[in-house]
Amino acid sequence: MEDVVVLDQVSKSYKGFKLDRVSFALQKGFIHGLIGRNGAGKTTTIKLMMDLVRPDEGSIRIFGLDNRRHGREIRERIGFVYADNPFYDDLTVENMKRVVARFYKNWDEGAFQRYRKQFDLPANKKIKHLSKGMKMKFSIALALSHHADLLLMDEPTSGLDPVARREILDLLTGVIQDENKTVLFSTHITSDLEQVADTITLIHDGKIRFSLPKDEVEEKYVLVKGGTDLLDPDTRRPFVGIRETPVGFEGLSDKPEEVRALFGDRAIYDKPTLEDIMVYTIKFAEGLGEFGHEEHPV
Repeated sequence: MEDVVVLDQVSKSYKGFKLDRVSFALQKGFIHGLIGRNGAGKTTTIKLMMDLVRPDEGSIRIFGLDNRRHGREIRERIGFVYADNPFYDDLTVENMKRVVARFYKNWDEGAFQRYRKQFDLPANKKIKHLSKGMKMKFSIALALSHHADLLLMDEPTSGLDPVARREILDLLTGVIQDENKTVLFSTHITSDLEQVADTITLIHDGKIRFSLPKDEVEEKYVLVKGGTDLLDPDTRRPFVGIRETPVGFEGLSDKPEEVRALFGDRAIYDKPTLEDIMVYTIKFAEGLGEFGHEEHPV
């Protein structure tokens, strides 16, 4: 598989936050999910890819090119979809499109008009009168109309109602049918990625916790439920995180065979969602339980 983006030991420090030696790759023709809680480093990672901020150390290669030396050439091939509205509110869809089109030598007016009609975007309606879902469709239409090979999407479904979210996900599924296009979908809404993503990268406190194909993530983890009498220092060790309540425990393990051997039929085993994996990897691995008591380290 061809690597479209490669981050190698990339670090960036701000006051109170550090992106710490981040390394992962995006392969051509796939939708890649970047998950993590707000403030985990997702937006900083995307800004580094776009060369909007410079790394303190490490390297970033996009389309095989150093993103600092070939920034302009790379940006011609990237579509950047923001969570927030970056447009001039008092311009119409058509006039805003004209502003954006001037920045891309590969702008395809015919493609834009096809996407505008497909997405039901009214050409003469002002941006400020569009719904949030329509603004997101407009962003995607602009990104696709200069034949971007890489779409970087920062929280594209945040704040959208369920119908609008489904429409955006369906659009992405259609886009990726062109195996030459690659998507990075950054979000804290993990359920969206369960529907469309091929790979998942989890970032927390500026560090990559894992970066794997989604099917490997699903096979790697198991959610275990049982009575607290099953827990002791030895049986806790295979868990990534444990939540204890007055009636029992629920824990996430990345050693499914080991926990099944330990507990047998005394416990219940479920397939975790991406949200479960994120919550247990982050919250319940840090020592604070749901009821405020200190958890045993795992």
